[in-house]
Amino acid sequence: MASSSSSYNSPCAACKFLRRKCLPGCIFAPYFPPEEPQKFINVHKIFGASNVTKLLNELLPHQREDAVNSLAYEAEARVRDPVYGCVGAISFLQRQVERLQKELDAANADLIRYACNDYTPPPPLPGTQGINMAAFRQRPVEFSRGFHQTPSFPIPYSIPNNWNDQNSSGNIQGGGGGGGGGASI
Repeated sequence: MASSSSSYNSPCAACKFLRRKCLPGCIFAPYFPPEEPQKFINVHKIFGASNVTKLLNELLPHQREDAVNSLAYEAEARVRDPVYGCVGAISFLQRQVERLQKELDAANADLIRYACNDYTPPPPLPGTQGINMAAFRQRPVEFSRGFHQTPSFPIPYSIPNNWNDQNSSGNIQGGGGGGGGGASI
């Protein structure tokens, strides 16, 4: 309890740095606590105390905390990198997002290629055993970018709901493994 009363009576980091008395209505006190003196030192070094005071007085009270956090972030970035500041960090993150987007696009292309190469058509419907389905099965067509496209079957059909039960009992002779429904990509 003694530590909380001593921190309550101690001046904020701004007033302590500026060597002035911290009054009860100090505009810096809510945003620059005495435990974080470096936060104000960086903001003061980059923007100046009078500019920060003017800025905070022009803002609505509910906007001030976000403004101080932005100023503190920019000031810390400027101290670390005086030339680029936070623009350097933003550029780095944008390049990283672009690189990751390219990796994601490549992974999606690989998935499409693997899905099309592993595609096996569903088994024929009952009563179609006499139709030569080999004429309808085609190998995927490869395009210049490495994407594959599997031609769709010319006849519309769907897998019966009880196909797995019939297939396991041997009633229907399937033309390839898997119970995938004729989804095309």
